[in-house]
Amino acid sequence: MMQLLLALVMLIPPGPGTHTGEVYTSTFSIAAFDSITGECGVAVASKVLDVGYIVPWGEPGVGVVATQAQTNAMFGPEGLELLREGATAEEAIMSLLARDPDSTFRQLGIVDFHGGSASFTGNGTMDWAGSITGPGYAIQGNILTGPEVVREMERAYLGEEGSLGDRLLAALLAGDAAGGDSRGRQSAAMVVFREGGGYQGSSDLLVDIRVADSRDPLGDLQRIYSKWCMWFIFPVYIDAGYPETDYALDIMEDYMASGEVDAQDLNGLAWELATRQLYPERTVEIALMATAMEPDDANIMDTVAESYYALGDYGAAVEWERRALDLDPENDFFTQQMYRFLMALEERNP
Repeated sequence: MMQLLLALVMLIPPGPGTHTGEVYTSTFSIAAFDSITGECGVAVASKVLDVGYIVPWGEPGVGVVATQAQTNAMFGPEGLELLREGATAEEAIMSLLARDPDSTFRQLGIVDFHGGSASFTGNGTMDWAGSITGPGYAIQGNILTGPEVVREMERAYLGEEGSLGDRLLAALLAGDAAGGDSRGRQSAAMVVFREGGGYQGSSDLLVDIRVADSRDPLGDLQRIYSKWCMWFIFPVYIDAGYPETDYALDIMEDYMASGEVDAQDLNGLAWELATRQLYPERTVEIALMATAMEPDDANIMDTVAESYYALGDYGAAVEWERRALDLDPENDFFTQQMYRFLMALEERNP
């Protein structure tokens, strides 16, 4: 009798909080590929600690994987390897499931670099569980309030204009608004992969935001993403050409209209524009806003000087650089800046 009971227990899918070596991620996610920019990414939210540590996997030029429910984390690297070898999204899922004895408890979404998409929901996953796929995207969830969650995610993703990150976030917010995880909220994450898109070109992670434990993980994700766009995405997009340059200008104007501008964010934005000599009048305006907020910051004064230099007003550049040097006279960079601006002024007025 005991052996029979043990056998029956083994057939029951482990719920959240059980110690099987696998975390049950009651999760909704979207994996997607943008054929215009070549970016691919995953956005995910769940009532589990640090869902971003578990679910999303990706590689530019290869594709993305979201592995969840009774998660088999090896589906991430193994799925990418299959895609790397030339498998389609559907072929990769079939291969992964065929070698997994517990596939009935898995949920999995894969999008390949050709825009092929596939999703699987095992019949042992917890209700409500299901998925929607389309060209370039796979949306899936389990332990949701109902099918409206994935439907609303699809509607928001297809209806949103802008970058892949914007569309992934829109989908995640729509899923949450539609009910999301029926057990509540705890963590959220978004990753976007772009070749050389990481900080200073050091990696392929254009976006890597993971809210590990929060009462409002989607709110935190949205807030951090807004700053991330300013600091890390804008410099990549402004140099990339169409359509990314348009996305960069949208990032700038959305931030300026947000009513939550910060002096250091403004300073960083003005510097990126000034050193590229883009939109010089707007650049000076932004830099002056920053120094008005923090009038004793020598670094912002240097940015104002660089902005006037980009505008061609070398006299104003010298004046503002002198202010920076008055506050920090030993700063070698400021000294070099002053020399550059004085030389430009002398060449114009020999």
